[in-house]
Amino acid sequence: MDTSNCPRRDFLKSAAISGVGLAWAKYAVADETAGTRAKKNIKLGIDNFAVRAMDWKGPALVDYAASLKLDTLFISDLEAYESLESAYLQDLRAKAAGQGLEIIAGTWSICPTSKVFRNKWGTAEEHLALAIRVAQDVGSPVIRVVLGNREDRLTEGGIQARIRDTVKVCQALRTRAIDAGVKIAVENHGGDMQAWELAALIEEAGSDYVGANIDSGNAVATMEDPLASLEILGPYALATSLRDSAVWESDHGATFQWTAMGDGDVDLKRYFRRFAELCPRVAVNIETISGANREIAYLNETFWKAYPQIRAKDFGRFMALVKRGKPREPVNFPDGPDRLAAEQAFQKGQLERSVTYCKEVLGLGLKS
Repeated sequence: MDTSNCPRRDFLKSAAISGVGLAWAKYAVADETAGTRAKKNIKLGIDNFAVRAMDWKGPALVDYAASLKLDTLFISDLEAYESLESAYLQDLRAKAAGQGLEIIAGTWSICPTSKVFRNKWGTAEEHLALAIRVAQDVGSPVIRVVLGNREDRLTEGGIQARIRDTVKVCQALRTRAIDAGVKIAVENHGGDMQAWELAALIEEAGSDYVGANIDSGNAVATMEDPLASLEILGPYALATSLRDSAVWESDHGATFQWTAMGDGDVDLKRYFRRFAELCPRVAVNIETISGANREIAYLNETFWKAYPQIRAKDFGRFMALVKRGKPREPVNFPDGPDRLAAEQAFQKGQLERSVTYCKEVLGLGLKS
């Protein structure tokens, strides 16, 4: 859908139509079990990054999640809080609890040698210590962290060196995390680790206090079928950031586009049947990042420098997913003063469409 020449009114209208209004009409026809689908008794929530263009802070995010009748709110970055003082965070926790919401906390890279590490919060150890305290204050049983992104695979020592550096930081804060009752959930993020590499990180750090934040979209970015990634990471799952994906063959390998739930190529009914078996007490948090096309240029020889240890079986399952897909047009937003409003409408439409699909088709969520 190319919206580069669309008037603002037309774009906003199309974004709204792509939202919850038509979602159920589409899926009720497609799903032969609609109306009789089994509730899975799995908590359903959203990741605040899905509506990043709104620039909402904690209280507004709580109100929005409550308006969607959700169970959890994943605040995945420290910048979304207006203050990191304990009094503010505990008040936010009480506000959320008053609306039937559990807050799940997250932050950014804790790998001191990652390309994306920032020293805004001090050293990696200081950053993680702060994040654990934030999680404790908002009542989150976990703190989501990341290692980095795909660029870290090309640094000196490769991703294995970055994994070792991340393990050291986790181990340095082991006692702090255990005493706070907060587990560290490391995400497969931005092309940094495949599922088996993240599982190795967790085992090396100690699975008694470290686990996984499963990101199904990022699995595609590292040439994995999200179902195969779930099989490996499900037993370690502490939290999630989930979305659907479309992926297809292209000139230099494959191209993928993240989509609203139910709009991509992943067999989500099968995915969540298995999810319910592997990690039934873990909340499903939706993080839609829809619209852009991203290429995985595995037909270029230089591409493989970042993946010297890729496993043939995993790549074969990914290729099967690629073969089934069809090309998608990227979503383009109008330049000028209307761009922000267009992005906001699109992001909300994609997220709310996903919430409707998860509730009505997949049977997720504890609330009606």
